[in-house]
Amino acid sequence: MAEQLVQLGAVRSLSEAELRPILASTERAQLERRARLLAWGGIAWHVIEFAIAIGAGIVAGSIALIAFGADSMIEALAGFVVVWLFTGNRRGSLRAERRAQQLIALSFYLLAAYVTVEAVLTLVSADEPKASWVGIGLAAFTAPTMPLLAWAKRRIGLKLNSSAAVKEASQTQLCAYLSIALLVGLGANAVLGWWWADPLAALAIAFVAAYEGRSSWRGEGCCEAC
Repeated sequence: MAEQLVQLGAVRSLSEAELRPILASTERAQLERRARLLAWGGIAWHVIEFAIAIGAGIVAGSIALIAFGADSMIEALAGFVVVWLFTGNRRGSLRAERRAQQLIALSFYLLAAYVTVEAVLTLVSADEPKASWVGIGLAAFTAPTMPLLAWAKRRIGLKLNSSAAVKEASQTQLCAYLSIALLVGLGANAVLGWWWADPLAALAIAFVAAYEGRSSWRGEGCCEAC
């Protein structure tokens, strides 16, 4: 009888020991699912944002709006990177984590390079953009909403100990900063006639994007995994 009790106790202890990683694995799977859902939500909005910004930018001849649209598409691509990272055998892979971080960094660099060239050309040629109230409305909507999405993404990224996911959240936060710069540039052009405020806002966007790209490429982040 005593021996049976000992065996029963061992089985219970083993079950409890095995249960912990199962629970941890289940919790991580739930967090990864949330990360994918947030990424898909961001992708959907950024595609809409891209279409509005590019269309309004072409009509107004605004490099800041076109840059904002380009950033929206790159942010959508960064969202796809996060979906890729948390799908299939790549889940929990440090190699995939690092690759995802580098892909996000490259997206920052591409944006910074494109916007810098276009903004400088606009300043040199003194090509005055038209006022774009559609662009102003887009920036006014994006500025307060993107920080909320960025906060949710960052929170999940921290729990997953994923520097790539945290950096992708930083890119979403960057969208809010760019919205403010865009709002100032478009507003100054529309209200005060300061056409040069538009390309200057675009250069501000490029500077922040380059900084974030450098940080992501170096693997700088809050997580120990990278």
